[in-house]
Amino acid sequence: MSMIRELRAAVRPSRVSLRKDGVHKDSPRLDGGAYDTTRDPSTPSAVVDCAVYRDGARVATATPLTPHEAMRLVRRDGGFVWIGLHEPTESEFAGIAGEFGLHPLAVEDAVQAHQRPKLERYDDSLFTVFKTIHYVEHDRLTANSEVVQTGEVMCFTGRDFFITVRHGGQGSLRALRHRLQDDPELLAKGPSAVLHAIADHVVDGYIAVADAVQDDIDEVETEVFSPGRKGAPRGTDAGRIYQLKREVLEFKRAVSPLLRPMLLLSERPMRLVDPDIQKYFRDVADHLARVQEQVIGFDELLNSILQANLAQASVAQNEDMRKITSWAAIIAVPTMVCGVYGMNFDYMPELHTKYGYPVVMSAMVALCVGIHRTLKRNGWL
Repeated sequence: MSMIRELRAAVRPSRVSLRKDGVHKDSPRLDGGAYDTTRDPSTPSAVVDCAVYRDGARVATATPLTPHEAMRLVRRDGGFVWIGLHEPTESEFAGIAGEFGLHPLAVEDAVQAHQRPKLERYDDSLFTVFKTIHYVEHDRLTANSEVVQTGEVMCFTGRDFFITVRHGGQGSLRALRHRLQDDPELLAKGPSAVLHAIADHVVDGYIAVADAVQDDIDEVETEVFSPGRKGAPRGTDAGRIYQLKREVLEFKRAVSPLLRPMLLLSERPMRLVDPDIQKYFRDVADHLARVQEQVIGFDELLNSILQANLAQASVAQNEDMRKITSWAAIIAVPTMVCGVYGMNFDYMPELHTKYGYPVVMSAMVALCVGIHRTLKRNGWL
Protein backbone atom coordinates (compact mmCIF):
# COMPACT_ATOMS: atom_id res chain seq x y z
CA MET A 1 0.00 0.00 0.00
CA SER A 2 1.36 3.39 -0.97
CA MET A 3 1.96 6.14 1.56
CA ILE A 4 -0.93 8.27 0.28
CA ARG A 5 -3.37 5.39 0.60
CA GLU A 6 -2.16 4.72 4.13
CA LEU A 7 -2.60 8.36 5.06
CA ARG A 8 -6.08 8.59 3.59
CA ALA A 9 -7.17 5.32 5.21
CA ALA A 10 -5.87 6.40 8.60
CA VAL A 11 -7.71 9.70 8.76
CA ARG A 12 -10.91 8.79 6.95
CA PRO A 13 -13.90 7.96 9.17
CA SER A 14 -14.36 4.23 9.54
CA ARG A 15 -16.60 1.92 11.48
CA VAL A 16 -15.13 1.47 14.95
CA SER A 17 -15.96 -1.59 17.04
CA LEU A 18 -16.87 -0.58 20.58
CA ARG A 19 -17.60 -2.48 23.72
CA LYS A 20 -20.59 -1.53 25.83
CA ASP A 21 -18.47 0.89 27.85
CA GLY A 22 -17.62 2.85 24.67
CA VAL A 23 -14.02 1.62 24.42
CA HIS A 24 -12.42 0.44 21.21
CA LYS A 25 -12.22 -3.33 21.55
CA ASP A 26 -8.63 -3.57 20.22
CA SER A 27 -7.25 -0.61 22.13
CA PRO A 28 -4.95 -0.84 25.14
CA ARG A 29 -6.51 -0.10 28.50
CA LEU A 30 -5.00 1.86 31.32
CA ASP A 31 -5.04 0.03 34.63
CA GLY A 32 -8.22 -1.85 33.68
CA GLY A 33 -10.08 1.41 33.13
CA ALA A 34 -11.44 3.20 30.08
CA TYR A 35 -9.32 3.93 27.04
CA ASP A 36 -9.37 7.73 27.37
CA THR A 37 -9.44 9.89 30.45
CA THR A 38 -12.47 12.05 29.79
CA ARG A 39 -12.93 15.40 31.44
CA ASP A 40 -15.43 15.34 34.26
CA PRO A 41 -17.53 18.54 34.26
CA SER A 42 -17.39 18.60 38.07
CA THR A 43 -13.58 18.77 38.07
CA PRO A 44 -11.39 21.63 36.83
CA SER A 45 -9.18 19.41 34.65
CA ALA A 46 -9.19 20.28 30.95
CA VAL A 47 -7.03 17.31 29.91
CA VAL A 48 -9.10 14.93 27.79
CA ASP A 49 -6.26 12.53 27.03
CA CYS A 50 -2.52 12.35 27.59
CA ALA A 51 -0.45 9.54 26.09
CA VAL A 52 3.08 8.68 25.01
CA TYR A 53 3.67 7.09 21.60
CA ARG A 54 6.81 5.19 20.76
CA ASP A 55 7.43 3.43 17.43
CA GLY A 56 3.84 4.10 16.43
CA ALA A 57 2.27 2.44 19.47
CA ARG A 58 0.71 3.89 22.58
CA VAL A 59 2.80 3.21 25.67
CA ALA A 60 0.70 1.35 28.22
CA THR A 61 0.86 2.69 31.77
CA ALA A 62 -0.68 1.53 35.03
CA THR A 63 -2.40 4.86 35.62
CA PRO A 64 -3.34 7.82 33.41
CA LEU A 65 -0.35 10.05 32.80
CA THR A 66 -0.06 13.70 33.67
CA PRO A 67 1.61 15.94 31.07
CA HIS A 68 4.69 16.21 33.28
CA GLU A 69 4.97 12.43 33.66
CA ALA A 70 4.43 11.89 29.95
CA MET A 71 7.16 14.34 29.01
CA ARG A 72 9.52 12.74 31.50
CA LEU A 73 8.94 9.36 29.84
CA VAL A 74 9.61 10.85 26.41
CA ARG A 75 12.87 12.47 27.51
CA ARG A 76 14.01 9.22 29.07
CA ASP A 77 12.93 6.63 26.49
CA GLY A 78 12.09 8.62 23.33
CA GLY A 79 8.88 8.88 21.32
CA PHE A 80 6.45 11.77 21.57
CA VAL A 81 3.56 12.82 23.78
CA TRP A 82 0.10 13.73 22.51
CA ILE A 83 -1.99 15.80 24.90
CA GLY A 84 -5.61 16.70 24.17
CA LEU A 85 -7.30 19.55 26.03
CA HIS A 86 -10.80 20.98 25.87
CA GLU A 87 -11.34 24.68 26.63
CA PRO A 88 -8.56 25.06 29.22
CA THR A 89 -8.37 28.16 31.39
CA GLU A 90 -5.26 30.28 31.56
CA SER A 91 -4.22 28.75 34.87
CA GLU A 92 -4.84 25.19 33.61
CA PHE A 93 -2.73 25.75 30.54
CA ALA A 94 0.08 27.65 32.24
CA GLY A 95 1.78 24.53 33.61
CA ILE A 96 1.65 22.71 30.27
CA ALA A 97 2.93 25.79 28.43
CA GLY A 98 5.86 26.02 30.81
CA GLU A 99 6.64 22.30 30.59
CA PHE A 100 6.83 22.36 26.78
CA GLY A 101 8.23 25.87 26.35
CA LEU A 102 5.29 27.19 24.31
CA HIS A 103 5.43 30.78 23.11
CA PRO A 104 3.32 33.19 25.24
CA LEU A 105 1.53 34.68 22.20
CA ALA A 106 0.47 31.24 20.98
CA VAL A 107 -0.62 30.29 24.50
CA GLU A 108 -2.76 33.42 24.74
CA ASP A 109 -4.44 32.63 21.39
CA ALA A 110 -5.08 29.03 22.44
CA VAL A 111 -6.75 30.03 25.69
CA GLN A 112 -8.83 32.91 24.36
CA ALA A 113 -9.96 31.12 21.16
CA HIS A 114 -11.97 32.92 18.42
CA GLN A 115 -8.86 32.97 16.27
CA ARG A 116 -8.53 33.12 12.51
CA PRO A 117 -7.17 29.93 10.87
CA LYS A 118 -3.43 30.36 10.62
CA LEU A 119 0.04 28.83 10.86
CA GLU A 120 2.73 30.44 13.01
CA ARG A 121 6.30 29.23 13.35
CA TYR A 122 8.21 29.68 16.58
CA ASP A 123 11.70 28.49 17.50
CA ASP A 124 10.84 24.97 18.59
CA SER A 125 7.20 24.57 17.60
CA LEU A 126 4.48 25.22 15.04
CA PHE A 127 1.16 26.72 16.09
CA THR A 128 -1.77 25.92 13.81
CA VAL A 129 -5.38 27.03 14.15
CA PHE A 130 -8.23 25.15 12.47
CA LYS A 131 -11.89 26.14 12.39
CA THR A 132 -14.15 23.11 12.64
CA ILE A 133 -17.56 23.18 10.96
CA HIS A 134 -20.58 21.09 11.91
CA TYR A 135 -23.80 21.00 9.87
CA VAL A 136 -26.96 21.47 11.93
CA GLU A 137 -29.74 19.18 10.77
CA HIS A 138 -33.16 20.81 10.28
CA ASP A 139 -36.47 19.73 8.77
CA ARG A 140 -37.00 22.99 6.92
CA LEU A 141 -34.85 26.06 6.46
CA THR A 142 -36.37 29.14 8.08
CA ALA A 143 -35.26 32.74 8.58
CA ASN A 144 -33.87 31.74 12.00
CA SER A 145 -32.39 28.35 11.16
CA GLU A 146 -28.84 27.66 12.29
CA VAL A 147 -27.13 25.87 9.41
CA VAL A 148 -23.54 25.54 10.61
CA GLN A 149 -21.85 25.51 14.00
CA THR A 150 -18.19 26.37 14.34
CA GLY A 151 -15.51 25.32 16.76
CA GLU A 152 -11.73 25.56 16.92
CA VAL A 153 -8.81 23.20 17.18
CA MET A 154 -5.40 24.67 18.02
CA CYS A 155 -2.36 22.46 17.49
CA PHE A 156 1.12 22.84 18.95
CA THR A 157 3.60 20.69 17.01
CA GLY A 158 7.05 20.12 18.46
CA ARG A 159 9.87 17.67 17.91
CA ASP A 160 8.65 15.34 20.67
CA PHE A 161 5.18 16.60 21.54
CA PHE A 162 1.81 17.38 20.00
CA ILE A 163 -0.81 19.36 21.90
CA THR A 164 -4.38 19.97 20.76
CA VAL A 165 -6.60 22.60 22.36
CA ARG A 166 -10.23 22.27 21.33
CA HIS A 167 -12.98 24.88 21.75
CA GLY A 168 -16.66 24.28 21.12
CA GLY A 169 -18.94 21.28 21.53
CA GLN A 170 -18.13 19.85 18.10
CA GLY A 171 -14.93 18.54 16.53
CA SER A 172 -13.96 15.78 18.97
CA LEU A 173 -10.69 14.09 18.03
CA ARG A 174 -11.28 10.87 19.98
CA ALA A 175 -12.22 8.79 16.91
CA LEU A 176 -9.28 10.23 14.97
CA ARG A 177 -6.89 9.23 17.74
CA HIS A 178 -8.28 5.69 17.63
CA ARG A 179 -7.81 5.45 13.87
CA LEU A 180 -4.23 6.70 14.07
CA GLN A 181 -3.43 4.17 16.79
CA ASP A 182 -4.67 1.47 14.44
CA ASP A 183 -1.93 2.49 11.97
CA PRO A 184 1.39 2.28 13.85
CA GLU A 185 3.46 2.75 10.69
CA LEU A 186 1.91 6.16 10.09
CA LEU A 187 1.97 7.21 13.76
CA ALA A 188 5.67 6.34 13.89
CA LYS A 189 6.30 9.37 11.66
CA GLY A 190 5.81 11.53 14.74
CA PRO A 191 3.84 14.68 15.58
CA SER A 192 3.73 15.89 11.96
CA ALA A 193 1.70 12.79 11.04
CA VAL A 194 -0.86 13.77 13.67
CA LEU A 195 -0.93 17.33 12.33
CA HIS A 196 -1.62 16.05 8.82
CA ALA A 197 -4.33 13.71 10.10
CA ILE A 198 -6.10 16.56 11.91
CA ALA A 199 -5.85 18.85 8.88
CA ASP A 200 -7.27 16.15 6.63
CA HIS A 201 -9.99 15.36 9.16
CA VAL A 202 -11.05 19.02 9.36
CA VAL A 203 -11.09 19.47 5.58
CA ASP A 204 -13.09 16.26 5.14
CA GLY A 205 -15.62 17.82 7.49
CA TYR A 206 -15.73 20.89 5.24
CA ILE A 207 -16.52 18.71 2.22
CA ALA A 208 -19.43 17.01 4.02
CA VAL A 209 -20.84 20.35 5.20
CA ALA A 210 -20.49 21.85 1.70
CA ASP A 211 -22.57 19.00 0.25
CA ALA A 212 -25.29 19.56 2.88
CA VAL A 213 -25.33 23.34 2.34
CA GLN A 214 -25.60 22.72 -1.41
CA ASP A 215 -28.82 20.80 -0.76
CA ASP A 216 -30.23 23.74 1.24
CA ILE A 217 -29.35 26.18 -1.53
CA ASP A 218 -30.91 23.92 -4.15
CA GLU A 219 -34.10 23.76 -2.07
CA VAL A 220 -34.32 27.54 -1.75
CA GLU A 221 -33.52 28.05 -5.44
CA THR A 222 -36.22 25.59 -6.48
CA GLU A 223 -38.84 27.28 -4.32
CA VAL A 224 -37.93 30.78 -5.48
CA PHE A 225 -38.27 29.86 -9.15
CA SER A 226 -41.12 27.39 -8.73
CA PRO A 227 -44.07 28.18 -11.07
CA GLY A 228 -46.54 27.12 -8.39
CA ARG A 229 -45.61 30.01 -6.09
CA LYS A 230 -48.01 32.51 -7.63
CA GLY A 231 -50.19 32.74 -4.56
CA ALA A 232 -47.37 32.57 -2.02
CA PRO A 233 -46.93 35.56 0.34
CA ARG A 234 -44.32 37.97 -0.94
CA GLY A 235 -41.02 38.31 0.88
CA THR A 236 -41.26 34.93 2.60
CA ASP A 237 -37.99 33.76 1.00
CA ALA A 238 -35.86 36.87 1.54
CA GLY A 239 -35.28 36.11 5.22
CA ARG A 240 -34.37 32.49 4.50
CA ILE A 241 -31.94 33.46 1.75
CA TYR A 242 -30.31 36.11 3.92
CA GLN A 243 -29.94 33.68 6.82
CA LEU A 244 -28.36 31.13 4.50
CA LYS A 245 -25.97 33.82 3.24
CA ARG A 246 -24.90 34.55 6.81
CA GLU A 247 -24.20 30.87 7.45
CA VAL A 248 -22.23 30.57 4.21
CA LEU A 249 -20.20 33.62 5.24
CA GLU A 250 -19.36 31.86 8.52
CA PHE A 251 -18.32 28.84 6.50
CA LYS A 252 -16.18 31.01 4.24
CA ARG A 253 -14.36 32.52 7.22
CA ALA A 254 -13.30 29.04 8.26
CA VAL A 255 -12.20 27.82 4.84
CA SER A 256 -10.51 30.70 3.03
CA PRO A 257 -7.79 31.67 5.56
CA LEU A 258 -6.69 28.03 5.95
CA LEU A 259 -5.55 27.58 2.35
CA ARG A 260 -2.28 29.49 2.70
CA PRO A 261 -1.15 27.57 5.83
CA MET A 262 -1.79 24.28 4.03
CA LEU A 263 0.21 25.46 1.02
CA LEU A 264 3.07 26.51 3.30
CA LEU A 265 3.07 23.11 4.98
CA SER A 266 3.16 21.39 1.60
CA GLU A 267 5.71 23.58 -0.19
CA ARG A 268 8.24 24.89 2.32
CA PRO A 269 10.63 22.49 4.04
CA MET A 270 10.17 22.58 7.80
CA ARG A 271 12.38 20.80 10.28
CA LEU A 272 9.39 19.89 12.46
CA VAL A 273 7.53 18.22 9.58
CA ASP A 274 8.67 14.82 8.34
CA PRO A 275 9.55 14.99 4.59
CA ASP A 276 7.47 11.87 3.94
CA ILE A 277 4.46 13.59 5.48
CA GLN A 278 4.96 17.09 4.07
CA LYS A 279 4.20 16.23 0.46
CA TYR A 280 0.76 14.94 1.45
CA PHE A 281 -0.30 18.29 2.80
CA ARG A 282 -0.68 19.18 -0.89
CA ASP A 283 -3.54 16.69 -1.07
CA VAL A 284 -5.24 18.48 1.82
CA ALA A 285 -4.62 21.85 0.14
CA ASP A 286 -6.19 20.59 -3.10
CA HIS A 287 -9.34 19.45 -1.30
CA LEU A 288 -9.46 22.71 0.62
CA ALA A 289 -9.15 24.74 -2.60
CA ARG A 290 -12.09 22.82 -4.04
CA VAL A 291 -14.20 23.55 -0.97
CA GLN A 292 -13.20 27.22 -1.13
CA GLU A 293 -14.39 27.41 -4.74
CA GLN A 294 -17.68 25.82 -3.69
CA VAL A 295 -18.19 28.28 -0.85
CA ILE A 296 -17.42 31.27 -3.09
CA GLY A 297 -19.87 29.84 -5.61
CA PHE A 298 -22.48 29.48 -2.85
CA ASP A 299 -22.11 33.15 -1.96
CA GLU A 300 -22.45 34.30 -5.56
CA LEU A 301 -25.40 31.98 -6.21
CA LEU A 302 -27.21 33.21 -3.09
CA ASN A 303 -26.65 36.80 -4.25
CA SER A 304 -28.29 35.93 -7.57
CA ILE A 305 -31.17 34.11 -5.86
CA LEU A 306 -31.74 37.04 -3.51
CA GLN A 307 -31.73 39.50 -6.40
CA ALA A 308 -34.12 37.28 -8.35
CA ASN A 309 -36.43 37.05 -5.35
CA LEU A 310 -36.45 40.83 -4.97
CA ALA A 311 -37.02 41.22 -8.69
CA GLN A 312 -39.99 38.85 -8.49
CA ALA A 313 -41.45 40.90 -5.64
CA SER A 314 -40.95 44.08 -7.67
CA VAL A 315 -42.60 42.54 -10.74
CA ALA A 316 -45.54 41.37 -8.59
CA GLN A 317 -45.96 44.88 -7.21
CA ASN A 318 -45.91 46.33 -10.73
CA GLU A 319 -48.58 43.84 -11.80
CA ASP A 320 -50.73 44.87 -8.86
CA MET A 321 -50.32 48.53 -9.73
CA ARG A 322 -51.33 47.85 -13.35
CA LYS A 323 -54.43 45.99 -12.20
CA ILE A 324 -55.37 48.77 -9.82
CA THR A 325 -54.82 51.36 -12.56
CA SER A 326 -56.89 49.33 -15.03
CA TRP A 327 -59.86 49.05 -12.69
CA ALA A 328 -59.58 52.74 -11.84
CA ALA A 329 -59.81 53.52 -15.59
CA ILE A 330 -62.91 51.33 -15.95
CA ILE A 331 -64.60 52.88 -12.92
CA ALA A 332 -63.75 56.39 -14.18
CA VAL A 333 -66.34 56.07 -17.04
CA PRO A 334 -69.49 55.63 -14.91
CA THR A 335 -68.07 58.02 -12.34
CA MET A 336 -67.75 60.76 -14.95
CA VAL A 337 -71.21 60.16 -16.43
CA CYS A 338 -72.88 59.99 -13.02
CA GLY A 339 -71.01 63.07 -11.93
CA VAL A 340 -72.27 65.05 -14.89
CA TYR A 341 -75.88 64.04 -14.45
CA GLY A 342 -75.69 64.45 -10.71
CA MET A 343 -75.31 68.22 -11.02
CA ASN A 344 -78.31 70.24 -9.87
CA PHE A 345 -79.05 72.37 -12.95
CA ASP A 346 -82.63 73.00 -14.17
CA TYR A 347 -81.76 73.24 -17.82
CA MET A 348 -79.72 70.16 -18.77
CA PRO A 349 -80.25 68.24 -22.03
CA GLU A 350 -81.80 64.78 -21.98
CA LEU A 351 -83.04 65.14 -18.41
CA HIS A 352 -86.66 64.55 -19.43
CA THR A 353 -86.00 62.11 -22.27
CA LYS A 354 -88.19 58.98 -22.00
CA TYR A 355 -85.38 56.49 -22.72
CA GLY A 356 -82.55 58.57 -21.32
CA TYR A 357 -81.84 56.33 -18.31
CA PRO A 358 -81.53 52.98 -20.16
CA VAL A 359 -79.50 54.62 -22.93
CA VAL A 360 -77.03 56.12 -20.46
CA MET A 361 -76.72 52.88 -18.48
CA SER A 362 -76.19 50.88 -21.66
CA ALA A 363 -73.58 53.34 -22.85
CA MET A 364 -71.70 53.12 -19.53
CA VAL A 365 -71.74 49.31 -19.58
CA ALA A 366 -70.59 49.22 -23.21
CA LEU A 367 -67.74 51.62 -22.51
CA CYS A 368 -66.66 49.70 -19.39
CA VAL A 369 -66.75 46.37 -21.27
CA GLY A 370 -64.79 47.85 -24.15
CA ILE A 371 -62.09 49.25 -21.84
CA HIS A 372 -61.91 45.96 -19.94
CA ARG A 373 -61.43 43.95 -23.15
CA THR A 374 -58.75 46.33 -24.36
CA LEU A 375 -56.82 46.15 -21.11
CA LYS A 376 -57.23 42.39 -20.98
CA ARG A 377 -55.88 42.05 -24.51
CA ASN A 378 -52.83 44.12 -23.56
CA GLY A 379 -52.10 42.01 -20.46
CA TRP A 380 -53.04 44.57 -17.84
CA LEU A 381 -55.82 42.44 -16.38
